[in-house]
Amino acid sequence: MQPSAPPFDERLTAPRSWWFIAFGIGVACGLMLLPLGTLPLLAGLVGGTAAAALVVSGYGSARIRVVAGSLVAGDARIPLSALGEPEVLDAEEARAWRTHKADARAFMLLRGYVDTAVRVEVTDPEDPTPYVYLSTRDPRGLAAALSGARTA
Repeated sequence: MQPSAPPFDERLTAPRSWWFIAFGIGVACGLMLLPLGTLPLLAGLVGGTAAAALVVSGYGSARIRVVAGSLVAGDARIPLSALGEPEVLDAEEARAWRTHKADARAFMLLRGYVDTAVRVEVTDPEDPTPYVYLSTRDPRGLAAALSGARTA
């Protein structure tokens, strides 16, 4: 029997432009080594591009899932029983909650290149975290998955 797919699963991948920037960093590394010869130039190009690509890939590997009664966001695993109702944030509200409305105690999985987000109050009295802020390209889908999984 095959396990069912989670109701929500999103990977916050980095934008395409960042991959071009990673290649540009590789070219810059290669050009810095150009005075040393062709082989160092190629080593700088390959090594610089690979290092920059690893950084972009690592930053863009954040994942948000609603699975098995939990919200899994990055490295955090939060039981749905500890969460309140999700609030869908449009681009303007999301920017406000990650800047002047932000609480330093909140758990935030944010990516500046993702305009929309979901904010969920933490209702567990033992947890000092006031809310969870999650950047997502599908805020309505995440909110629906959180609400649906809590009632199920």
